[in-house]
Amino acid sequence: MPARSAPVLVYTPTGRDAAVAVELLRRAGINAHACADYAELLAGLDGAGVVVVAEEGLVGQPQEQLARWVEEQPPWSDLPFVMLTSQVVHERVAAWRQRQIERLGNVSLVERPLQPLTLVSVVRSALRARGRQLEVQSLLEAREAAAAGLEAKVEQRTAQLHQANDRLREEMERREHIEASLRHAQKMEALGQLTGGVAHDFNNLLMVISAGLEMLERSDEPERRKRFMGAMRQASDRGASLTRQLLTFSRRHAVHAATASLPALLGNMGELLDRSLRGDVDVDVRLAPDLWPVHVDAGEFEIAILNLAVNARDAMNGSGRITIRADNVVERGVDGEQEMVRLVVRDTGSGMSEEVKARVFEPFFTTKDVGKGSGLGLAQVYGFAQQSGGRVEIDSAPGRGTAITLLLPRSPHSLPDGQVARTVVAGPEAPPSRCVLLVEDDVEVASLVQEMLRAIGCDVVHAMSARAALGALANGRHIDLVFSDVMMPGGTSGIELAREVRRRRPGLPILLTSGFSDPVGPQAQALDIPVLRKPYALDDLREAVHQQLGAAPSA
Repeated sequence: MPARSAPVLVYTPTGRDAAVAVELLRRAGINAHACADYAELLAGLDGAGVVVVAEEGLVGQPQEQLARWVEEQPPWSDLPFVMLTSQVVHERVAAWRQRQIERLGNVSLVERPLQPLTLVSVVRSALRARGRQLEVQSLLEAREAAAAGLEAKVEQRTAQLHQANDRLREEMERREHIEASLRHAQKMEALGQLTGGVAHDFNNLLMVISAGLEMLERSDEPERRKRFMGAMRQASDRGASLTRQLLTFSRRHAVHAATASLPALLGNMGELLDRSLRGDVDVDVRLAPDLWPVHVDAGEFEIAILNLAVNARDAMNGSGRITIRADNVVERGVDGEQEMVRLVVRDTGSGMSEEVKARVFEPFFTTKDVGKGSGLGLAQVYGFAQQSGGRVEIDSAPGRGTAITLLLPRSPHSLPDGQVARTVVAGPEAPPSRCVLLVEDDVEVASLVQEMLRAIGCDVVHAMSARAALGALANGRHIDLVFSDVMMPGGTSGIELAREVRRRRPGLPILLTSGFSDPVGPQAQALDIPVLRKPYALDDLREAVHQQLGAAPSA
């Protein structure tokens, strides 16, 4: 309630003082009300702005209720009292007035007879003080309302935060579950890639060894037997190399490092690289004449270079140039200078995206077709560099090819004797009869299968990929049978090759082979094409070939 609208209570029980005071105040524009008795005064205290009371009106009255009301006022309230006193000066009267002041608190004493201006001035001053109190009350109420609103908002926000926290906790639990499932799936995918690639590689090795043993039993020619033995020995070496890679990642493989010369190591790999890369890949080796010796495991180095070369071949789709360069470099770091030998293997292939480049050294990661890589090649290169005290770097971009750099520390020891390069002697071919187009990307498997086909009286045209096979058919060459592996490089499988061959030469017989236990059977059955499972014996091959050529198998 505003102070101006709050009434001024006037209680003067004797004479016409009350009527006169009310009249004076009203003339001054002050809302004034005369109380008929003490009880009415007490009843109007809650809404009063100022109380004007004659001291004789309090004499003999029960003042405990008035004193209690004054004490129980809110903290902001201090109701002004204007007490009209007489001119009587006596010790007892002064003591009584002092008690009233202490009891009422906010008291102004005005002695009678009073002037109208004095009464109006005192009352207006008291009303202004009461107005400030009411303003404080409004501010306090507003603050309490704001505090209550803020508290309500805080409670509401706290409830929202609790709900959000609960949802976040649930999402975190779901995410942990999904991540656990993803890690399990990735683990199983990695194991699948590993086991699939290893199984395929070992099937090829077993194919070479089993077919070679059978051909040894059937041949008495020394040169042919020697060729078969060489192929089986190479298959055995490949199996040992693959096993060594697996043992490296199972941390059960010991490194046997020694001081070696890079030119000697690379020189002994010439024929191995030729056989692995085929004739349509040009290898350019440029080595500095004063290369420092390095301290490496020669076998691991050979595997690393072979892995880099094979990956480069696959990136170029079997056609292009691989440049191997080596020189001496001195690196300066916080620990001083370090002498290193830098070996760079660069190809003219398709290059890598940033996503692929970030993962190429992860074990079991591969971008090759199913069965064309276990994902251990570049991981072995990375492990070899780390075990040798060096590092490996990669520079690649789509369309720019790939350069992989091996940095190996210089060995402080002198060089041992150089290694002697290995050679393989080729043998004569059997007289041809029927012509078979053999599509097989594994060089050693292809070599043995060619011997087996020649042993059963067939001439052989070898193609390393589906594209090369279609090229051989495009030039009008006479072909009696297409014998293809199912898993082919370049993204074209044997099934797809068979469909294209059927489209180009509808009557040409086709025979497929696979070392995988994947579901190729229904697809081949739909094309009415038999699948010969690896490893197979000579009699199995003879029977399958003769069935496709329309002749009964011979003894």
